[in-house]
Amino acid sequence: MQVGKDKVVYFQYSLSEVGGDLLEESGQSVPVAYLHGHRNILPALEAAMGGREEGERFSVTLSPEDAYGYRRDDSRQRVPIKHLLTRGRLRPGMAVKINTGQGARDARIIKVGRFNVDVDTNHPLAGLTLKFDIHITGIRDAEAVEIAHGHVHGEGGHQH
Repeated sequence: MQVGKDKVVYFQYSLSEVGGDLLEESGQSVPVAYLHGHRNILPALEAAMGGREEGERFSVTLSPEDAYGYRRDDSRQRVPIKHLLTRGRLRPGMAVKINTGQGARDARIIKVGRFNVDVDTNHPLAGLTLKFDIHITGIRDAEAVEIAHGHVHGEGGHQH
């Protein structure tokens, strides 16, 4: 079976910055699952998966514009601490979640004040050229409810 529209794809991956260290990996026990053709992963990564087969291993390199974009200097904001979903001791460099009108947003603390924090809202991987090493471990037809919802459901069905 090949990766194509409305197929559920299971894969393992490791992610590194080109010429740099390992940034992240999926682990070897439970694969990542996504519904192909429904923009559940980076579009350029999804395009690279198209037509591949179960068991296939490959690498794909994504430029910043195809991954998480370029870093923007205007993506710094001062936010009242009460809007942070992250609790506990705050320190510069710490990843936090901010409660916004559009839902939770990831940010990184630049400076901590008494009532506010200055944050960088760029994606942590913005500006990086990334290399994904992929192993497709399984492919199956999506269920009608998964297609209707636009994403994969976990084992046992609907788990929102």
